[in-house]
Amino acid sequence: MFDLTGRSALVTGAGAGIGAAIARAFAKAGAAVLVTDVDAEAAASVAREITTAGGTATSAALDVRDAEQATAAAKQAAVYGGGTLNILVNNAGAIAPAMFGNLTEEAFRRILDIHLLGSFVCSQAVLPYLPCDGTGRIINITSAAGLQGTIGQANYSAAKAGIIGLTKSLAKELAKQQVTVNAIAPLAATAMTENIRGNEKLAAKTLARIPLGRWAEPDEIAASFVFFASDAASYITGQVLPVDGGTVI
Repeated sequence: MFDLTGRSALVTGAGAGIGAAIARAFAKAGAAVLVTDVDAEAAASVAREITTAGGTATSAALDVRDAEQATAAAKQAAVYGGGTLNILVNNAGAIAPAMFGNLTEEAFRRILDIHLLGSFVCSQAVLPYLPCDGTGRIINITSAAGLQGTIGQANYSAAKAGIIGLTKSLAKELAKQQVTVNAIAPLAATAMTENIRGNEKLAAKTLARIPLGRWAEPDEIAASFVFFASDAASYITGQVLPVDGGTVI
């Protein structure tokens, strides 16, 4: 049920962290993976790691805000997958924390563009290549910030909340094509959470809000993406799954 052999996947922001873990997990499950990142060398490094381990992967540079780059990446992934692209993971992200009174319009727009516009651009780019046989998947990444809000990151929270709305709308639209669209809200020890984990006071407060009392490693998060990409999740669409140690209950 969790076998992805014969399927192709495009993962954005996969040069490190959760994205890299997802790419590795998909390849281990049998998928042919296009590893993309705005940092071309980081993406290539992950792809080499996968192929060295016996998996199938290649890479491409991708700024998710650029429709031309997204279109080219979607076509490359489909060709790599034998003409079909089964799975898109919209993982690319960034943060620009600031208290609301100090949050600039530029920082607000930049974070929305990377997360929300990027998810829109890439989802639209893969649309012509998604199959209608029940194996088509779009998996977005949201956050507890999008579900509950967070102090000092109004831009990030707004973007992640928007992704939830996008996920639910696409799930309704694409159901006619037997394509499922879901979102995962992860919490893991990555570069994006380093500003919290590296601050003793913030780290303690965050851990106090996690019932399991620890940070997940990216590989722990990746398993949920394999689930949503697989036949085991064929009858699930329009849902948001927190994978956060119980932070959102």
